[in-house]
Amino acid sequence: MSAMPSFPSGAPVRAMLVLGTRPEAIKLAPLARALAGGTEFEPVVVTTGQHREMLHQMLGLLGVDVRHALDVMRNRQQLSDLTSRLVEGLGQLLRRERPDLVVVQGDTTTALAGALAAFYEHIPVAHVEAGLRTGVLDNPFPEELNRCLIGRIARWHFAPTERAARHLRAEGIPEGQIFTTGNTVIDNLHWALAEGIGTCAFRTARRRVLVTLHRRENQGARMHAMGRALSRLAERGDVEIVIPLHKSPAVREALLPLTGRAGITLVEPLDYPDFTATLAGCDLVLTDSGGIQEEAPSLGKPALVLRTTTERPEAVEAGAARLIGTDPEAIVAAAAALLDDPGAYRRMATAGNPYGDGGATARIVTQLSEDFAAEVPSAPVPLLPAPPVVGGPGPYSTA
Repeated sequence: MSAMPSFPSGAPVRAMLVLGTRPEAIKLAPLARALAGGTEFEPVVVTTGQHREMLHQMLGLLGVDVRHALDVMRNRQQLSDLTSRLVEGLGQLLRRERPDLVVVQGDTTTALAGALAAFYEHIPVAHVEAGLRTGVLDNPFPEELNRCLIGRIARWHFAPTERAARHLRAEGIPEGQIFTTGNTVIDNLHWALAEGIGTCAFRTARRRVLVTLHRRENQGARMHAMGRALSRLAERGDVEIVIPLHKSPAVREALLPLTGRAGITLVEPLDYPDFTATLAGCDLVLTDSGGIQEEAPSLGKPALVLRTTTERPEAVEAGAARLIGTDPEAIVAAAAALLDDPGAYRRMATAGNPYGDGGATARIVTQLSEDFAAEVPSAPVPLLPAPPVVGGPGPYSTA
């Protein structure tokens, strides 16, 4: 990778923030607001449209000014098709805009394509939420591979936890390129709740269970089975289950049969303020999402993770979350145990939040400001060891 460019005195650093999904928008919004609020940086926000409808619901509410919006999505497209269109479209945009750095977040196809396109144009990359690993290359799919590949490209690795930073060190990333910051999702959660503009989706005084499902590896027969587990849980009669329905046709096909079941309410995707209010108002979370594993402990909400692996083991180790897999019997049993045992519930609810103190954005901005002010050269991308064997059990797996 080429050396970091020099800048005329007083010229703002042009930072292109590439985002395509709702979680990316949530986690990059605090950074976009912070960069726009100062004079050192000029944020150039680009949306790829990977979650176009969801993004349009929320970007204005998050105070994010979008400069460019790509239109690359096709119905039921293959990942290879999406990736090629993203790299091509972002490459053309980078050549026109010539930003000084590119910021990507997490492990989506948008993040990988943004990092790869920037690499091809010799533009340094900052990776927000770097270092998450399950150790199983195809689980979650394709996110584990995406984040490993971004780790080979990025100049700045902003790790949310010390464990994530250790993963990067173990992969040969130079110490001077790794920064433990906390997670920006906590920053935005605090901001949204302080704004007080959301509306809770729960409507009864029953035990309130919030469910989010969307992951590719859970779609199909597995998600149909999880839908049946939720129906059984609702038969208890003392719970209200709210499911914000993802836009994915495969998710809707699996969960729409729950429409009209007593105790279950399917709603369209909630905008961010309404989702945070609903999360704050629930008693229990069942999710296969990554971000909610970080948000729920901040609000004292026990989280049951409906996956076989997790790249966010800190909440599990702290006792704020449990990795229970996708078996319907295990889902019903784990949820019932928390609903019926006040002591077990209390222990999870008070375990605390391992993902930060709300200051991650400030740490990221400070580091970028210091490095660009010093015109620190970008170190070459190191040669890293081979990734783990596809399909093998990882360190945070129920397999």
